[in-house]
Amino acid sequence: MQIWVDADACPVVVKDMLFRAAERSQVTVTLVANRLLRTPPSRHVRAMQVPAGFDVADQRIVELAEAGDLVITADIPLAAGVLEKGAQVLDPRGEWFDAGTIAERLTLRAVMEQLRASGIETGGPDPYSARDGKAFAGQLDRWLARVSKLPPA
Repeated sequence: MQIWVDADACPVVVKDMLFRAAERSQVTVTLVANRLLRTPPSRHVRAMQVPAGFDVADQRIVELAEAGDLVITADIPLAAGVLEKGAQVLDPRGEWFDAGTIAERLTLRAVMEQLRASGIETGGPDPYSARDGKAFAGQLDRWLARVSKLPPA
């Protein structure tokens, strides 16, 4: 079991939390992006660069994620893809995606895309806040505590 990170849009503060968590828990964290990433020297942290292109990093994460893994992303289609494989998904603001809510989120995303395509300004997400970081850290710690109690595979 490991943590996969959609690193192209992941806030630096979240990556830093994940680096510390990898060392503390000895869980492998793999950042996937279409650009070169700097990571701290660690046997528990890896960076994977994929070719440039639309959703190439997302497709690679879906391909590699397995049941029981944790994926960090705010990308709804990516979340849907890895949920189908039995992975868990946490967004950088500390919110879980799950099978019960992903259809609703996909529908809302499609509606927002239609509004933007018709010229309506929909705005974007709020800036990442300290509250978001605290929520993410709390959920990550809960997940790590839960998986540390599981017997080895």
